Amino acid sequence: MPLHQWDYLFAIGTIFAGLDAWNIGANDVANSWATSVGSQSVTYLQAMVLGSIMEFGGALGVGARVADTIRTKVVDTSLFKADPGVLMLGMVCAVTASSIYLTIATRFGLPVSTTHSIMGGVIGMGVAAVGADGIQWVGKGTGLSAVNAGVVQVFLAWIIAPGLSGIFGAIIFTITKYGVMLRKNPVWKAFFLVPVYFGITACLLTMLLLWKGGNYTITLTDPEVAGTIVGVGAAWALFIAIFLNPWLYRVVIKEDWQLRWWHIPMGPLLLRRADPPPAPEGQLLKDYYAGHLTKEELDARRAAQRGDVEVVASDAVGENGEKKAGSDVSEADVPHPPKAPVKKLVGPKPEGAWYSGAVLFWYVKWALLRGVDKDVVNMQNQKSVMSSDVEELHAHAPHYDNRAEYMYSFLQVMTAATASFTHGANDISNAIGPYATVYQIWQEGALPEKDKSQVPIWILVYGGALLVIGLWTYGYNIMKNLGNRITLHSPSRGFSMELGSAVTVIMATRLKLPISTTQCITGATVGVGLCSGTWRTINWRMVLWIYLGWFVTLPLTGIISGCLMGIIINAPRWGFGNN
Repeated sequence: MPLHQWDYLFAIGTIFAGLDAWNIGANDVANSWATSVGSQSVTYLQAMVLGSIMEFGGALGVGARVADTIRTKVVDTSLFKADPGVLMLGMVCAVTASSIYLTIATRFGLPVSTTHSIMGGVIGMGVAAVGADGIQWVGKGTGLSAVNAGVVQVFLAWIIAPGLSGIFGAIIFTITKYGVMLRKNPVWKAFFLVPVYFGITACLLTMLLLWKGGNYTITLTDPEVAGTIVGVGAAWALFIAIFLNPWLYRVVIKEDWQLRWWHIPMGPLLLRRADPPPAPEGQLLKDYYAGHLTKEELDARRAAQRGDVEVVASDAVGENGEKKAGSDVSEADVPHPPKAPVKKLVGPKPEGAWYSGAVLFWYVKWALLRGVDKDVVNMQNQKSVMSSDVEELHAHAPHYDNRAEYMYSFLQVMTAATASFTHGANDISNAIGPYATVYQIWQEGALPEKDKSQVPIWILVYGGALLVIGLWTYGYNIMKNLGNRITLHSPSRGFSMELGSAVTVIMATRLKLPISTTQCITGATVGVGLCSGTWRTINWRMVLWIYLGWFVTLPLTGIISGCLMGIIINAPRWGFGNN
């Protein structure tokens, strides 16, 4: 029967679990889409739409009907058997501490691990309630079993996740760089390798879904799993070769500007099209390096700004903005990086009283869509305390063939979408796992019989919906820091970053090693950035800022949760009605 005397705890838990889910959307989803937006493979609006579909689908469809009551398994729940209400209070304190910390971190643009955040909250309330002896600091047994559970996993994750993902990302991009981008006619090399890359990516992402994708049960034997992985990869590569490659041939190589994405299903029939008429003014394909100057272009512009040169002729500036040999230029002659126009969804505020229908509708749009109107790509290029000279960082990174980069944009969308789906399936339990415990104790008045409890669908919908709202309303604040502010992004680089991160997750999952998606994508970004051949392409100040966020997450949430729990359970009681 419901414990109505604790209705207020259930209500508080509902509010802060929702805030925690909102913060997961605002803070953690950027892991999946920041590189795609930064490299301009997708627009910010497209990332929001795709991210919403994949995250909500993962949370509701695969984020399974069963969630750990204490996902990190660091507190012995049997200690609360005599008084389950104390565990209910503890979970409320944990999710409250986690949501408060994530709100502050998101406000300051600090990407942190939401898993470690809720883990710190659970540790803090556990120490306050049952003492340090009730915490599982290391796993039971020896070897890997000793480090894949308990508090020690957090410290190992600081090294394992960014290190491995950086290595894998660097390997993948090095193969791409020397196998495609620096070869003669890289467009054709990329064209023939697109199905191969898609097949390999499908194999890896199938592994991710089979080994980590959710709490569903896999009943296949090891040979059947291997056959499924290879079969999915081969089938997807064949599908891409039949349908996408003819479209890429027409659009990229034949420059058929009349084709759109909805012509892809026509497949081989596109090869029978006549040669296209001359394209109208403007580029056929998006310029993925727009707004990013080379070192020569940047030096020429800054020399003009300092007044170190004199104007000799109007044609003293090259086509790409660099100073021609033997010429002197002024600042006016050197073009500044162009800014891509951003279509506003909110629009100007209409005239009229605040209670009129048009004005009220505008306020609704402002509340829900204001974040999508942010120009994330150009925000990443702005100077800040954590990135004093982004233009200089980007100038040290080489530019590759834009048409070859275009082909990698499709691969990048695939890796980002699948990573987003997997994230929704797994990390939403950081918010709804503790909340499910609160709900079950409030509803039944007892602890779960085991360490798992059935999660009602309405809780999954509640958490998934707030996750999506967090992504739309405030996701830009993290996405602007995980993109070009760390290093220059392009589709080939972004694909390597995301795939390197996915490989790390797959390996760590198979070995049962703890990792964080935030740490994986950050490490892969640094690894790919270093492939430019110099450390000057990396914003080390931003990397240290992000690493600081990982370091302080667990102790801060633990302190907040522990203080809340300790104050409440040890507070003096007023004896009403006593003589």
